[in-house]
Amino acid sequence: MSDIEALKAEKADLIAEMLDMQKQFIDHEHKSGISGKDYYYSQDGLLKDYREVYMQKAMRVVELSHKIVGSSAD
Repeated sequence: MSDIEALKAEKADLIAEMLDMQKQFIDHEHKSGISGKDYYYSQDGLLKDYREVYMQKAMRVVELSHKIVGSSAD
């Protein structure tokens, strides 16, 4: 597998994980609602680190996208 193919595979995996996180979030929201306090300060369950983990994955997707096309995010 080439370096570009490996980057594309990692990007695809991250996007799949992010979509799964979004689905879980929406399911949770529909079942029990999510307050602003829960979203920002929850210490357990799905929301515990949701924002941070999702953002880390999103930033990695951006980084991978730049590497794949040979551009710079700077």
